[in-house]
Amino acid sequence: MKKTYSLLFFSFILAQAFGQGNYAKSNITLLDNWYEPSTLPEPTYGIKYQAVVGYAQNGKEYAIIGSTSGTYFIDVTNPTNIVQRDYVKGRRSQCIWREFAIYGKYCYMVSDDGAPNSLQIADLSYLPDSVHVVYDDNTIFERSHTIFVDNGRLYCGSVTKKSGGGSYSMAVYSLTNPVLPVFLRSLNQDYPSISSVHDMWVDNDTVFASAAYQGLFMYRYDAINNKFVAMDQLTNYPDQGYNHSGTLTPNRKTFVFCDEVPANKAVKVIDVSQFGNITVKSTFKSNPGATPHNPYVVGNNRVVIAYYQDGVQIFDISNPSLPVKTGYFDTDTLHGLNDNYTFNPAYHGNWGAWPYLPSGKLLASDMQNGLYVLDASAALNTTTGIAPVVRENSMVVYPNPFEDNFTLDIELAESSTAVYQVIDLSGREVLAGGLNLQQGNNEVNLSAAQLAPGFYTVKLSCGTFSAVRKITKQ
Repeated sequence: MKKTYSLLFFSFILAQAFGQGNYAKSNITLLDNWYEPSTLPEPTYGIKYQAVVGYAQNGKEYAIIGSTSGTYFIDVTNPTNIVQRDYVKGRRSQCIWREFAIYGKYCYMVSDDGAPNSLQIADLSYLPDSVHVVYDDNTIFERSHTIFVDNGRLYCGSVTKKSGGGSYSMAVYSLTNPVLPVFLRSLNQDYPSISSVHDMWVDNDTVFASAAYQGLFMYRYDAINNKFVAMDQLTNYPDQGYNHSGTLTPNRKTFVFCDEVPANKAVKVIDVSQFGNITVKSTFKSNPGATPHNPYVVGNNRVVIAYYQDGVQIFDISNPSLPVKTGYFDTDTLHGLNDNYTFNPAYHGNWGAWPYLPSGKLLASDMQNGLYVLDASAALNTTTGIAPVVRENSMVVYPNPFEDNFTLDIELAESSTAVYQVIDLSGREVLAGGLNLQQGNNEVNLSAAQLAPGFYTVKLSCGTFSAVRKITKQ
């Protein structure tokens, strides 16, 4: 595809007219802003721009941002002089939603607006020259509200197949061939009561599904048996609304999620270290009247939240019971870039914020004002690059209840030998064994077909780490 170039003169004038002083901010500074004046707002809410993700290759970094008519690919390697490298037109214009996921050198692009629409896949390996579209069709599906890539699989929320083909609350596709995803399973096949999964965060095939007004549900995609297995759920919690999206800390202990509707709902921080016993640790808001949209964790102790009407907000969640704001940058200035068109006051401001570029630059997309490249190192308590992933010891047992088999999902900070025991209510050991476990994630599948239905305790002893979990055989 031929590349298009940014309007450097226009960007220069904007930078002069709307400098740092026009933004409410703390511990976050503006590096550059990109805005395409020809982008037209969609007529329902007056939205121009949607999701943003980052991509890095060969020492260069890029922002990928959605718009009403297509997707822009912006070079942010020099954060004070960002440059548009290419543009991919979507199947339709006036789109409200566009979302993205990266897998290797491929970018997956979806929209949940009505037909005509399609799944698009772009090869990013030709950047900075251009991107090449390698798939643009509605055969696999026509619409999806959100997407997530994990373990070589594409998870899609609220999927609509092409006309007459039906829909899925959530579906998973194999990326064995990255340019031709293959359908594996829909959540409807195993749990038809879930009507819609608006968004999902997936960690090693454990799915945290934000299911709108139904609440938060946790599933495990069992790749061996090709089915979803229920792990836990949270269907009644403080300040409940439309469960929009969430994010999981790398140590798998804390999950943060946002309710989008009605406006001004609190962000929830929950302890998910033990399925079957998840608890709400705290709720918090940025400022009165603002609506949280999309959260992203950095390390185990910071959460970056894209807020409608309130820009980027960053909180320290090292104590999940007492989150503390560490910085903010309000992209929602309405400083003239909106060209004075009519917009819905409930849907303006920050759509998404991407904190995972290797350099540590923070990308933020504002629905009216385009792309912002920010330095948030002070708010994130980092000096260069993203905060390192700190592995911590943990054990999850699933499914629970189980029928004939269950799995120990063990996360270790370092390799070690271990011993597991399964004990019945009388204190008798009914299963036991030794394990050689590696640093990171380990899955141990155990057969318990010989056990009688009832309640059991699973104990793991692994060096200085030990864990006890209660399980039930149906």
